[in-house]
Amino acid sequence: MNTFDPIWETKYAAGHAQRYPWDCVVSFVYRQAPRDRSRGNGNVLEVGCRTGLNLWFAAREGFAVAGLDASPSAIDAARRRFETEGLQGDLRVGLCHELPWEDESVDLAIDRWSLMRVGHAVQRQAVAEVYRVLRPGGVFFSNGYSERHSSAQAGVRQPDGRVTGIARGTLVGAGGLHFSTHGDIETLFADLGEILVLEHVEVENLALMDERRHTEWRIVARKT
Repeated sequence: MNTFDPIWETKYAAGHAQRYPWDCVVSFVYRQAPRDRSRGNGNVLEVGCRTGLNLWFAAREGFAVAGLDASPSAIDAARRRFETEGLQGDLRVGLCHELPWEDESVDLAIDRWSLMRVGHAVQRQAVAEVYRVLRPGGVFFSNGYSERHSSAQAGVRQPDGRVTGIARGTLVGAGGLHFSTHGDIETLFADLGEILVLEHVEVENLALMDERRHTEWRIVARKT
């Protein structure tokens, strides 16, 4: 099953990239990194790693890093950056619900807006895969859009839960996206571990006349 939207391969093939890590990922890594050993003995996995901006940060901080993305162009860009800067990383082309890593081999896992690009069924498979590769006590950060986002009602909702053809708001041209409800989050993480953080973040840009609300979920969960 592959619901990866090819629009992202087109974007990355055309040179779409961001250089620096997201602040919420930086905070997660610093707060949740293992305290009983050196960073060189800890590892970070990102599903949907795009051009490797978050893993670039983690590798520079001394962690062993791994990541995958369904876009070959994004992974090529990530590999080139790592090679240019003398960094090591296990960077692969692949799907978020088919992780090619061993059981209980990962300390920290990151999903920043990758699960929002697939439907309900694939999300459940992907979260189960993340928990499979996490060590007991390992921690997962997941970040995606909520149903209160201005773009959530500006397209066509598909049977798998994604909204396509977004015509208004800040997410025009972003392909098919999943906007999660609180119930979606509870269902997705039910029985898979201990939720440490469940934040709903809402930012309203008052400089815009319409379609100005950005909303997202930030979840931190530990494998028990």
